[in-house]
Amino acid sequence: MARENPLWSRRRIAAELAKLGHTVSKDTVAKYMPARHGPPRPPSSQKWGTFIRNHVGGAIAIDFLTVPTVTFGIAYVFFVLSLARRRVLHVNVTMSPNAAWAGQQIVEAIGAEFAPTLLIRDRDAIFGEAFDALVASLGIDQFRIAPQSPWQNGFAERWVGTLRRELLDHLIVLGERHLLRAVLDHVAYYNGDRPHTALDRDAPIPREIEPPARGRVVALRRVGGLHRRYAREAA
Repeated sequence: MARENPLWSRRRIAAELAKLGHTVSKDTVAKYMPARHGPPRPPSSQKWGTFIRNHVGGAIAIDFLTVPTVTFGIAYVFFVLSLARRRVLHVNVTMSPNAAWAGQQIVEAIGAEFAPTLLIRDRDAIFGEAFDALVASLGIDQFRIAPQSPWQNGFAERWVGTLRRELLDHLIVLGERHLLRAVLDHVAYYNGDRPHTALDRDAPIPREIEPPARGRVVALRRVGGLHRRYAREAA
């Protein structure tokens, strides 16, 4: 797994093995991983406040991230993240973001199965009066984080970091449509395949544990081969 997925950490590999019925500690995984070269990753310094923990069940977080294109343009990725299980509810890409467009993304993200009560966002000028009015009409309260305090929207910041490390740092973006296709591929992998330590090594969309008796392990390519999901295939 380490050779096929050089972007994976020891925790990520241990989580994937757990889904295949093998309980292995991250330290054991590290012992057998091949040597890697390059600068170490900085440790995370983000902490979640009591307020966020108390409202996590009905909360969503939103944000934009910018991505340069091969023609020196700037594309904006907008996403809506459910805090309860770190699930990405909606994602879209635009070259010209505005309040009305952002508000429409909230409408598209909310379905009959999930009605959020709290929306966490920064104080970006893109979110204007039109956006505030639409969110209020949906019965959602807003929590605007303090200036220069991205840690207050830590779930969203962590997902941005994951997207950059696992996709964008390895992609030359040709344009808006190309970027949207790539991000949607990663979102499908992130929601349905990728185990999370904070979710007890489960994915946002829960994965069942596949015991060895089910069959041999096969690798399923994800995100154009950048990542893989391992599953058992019955003989």
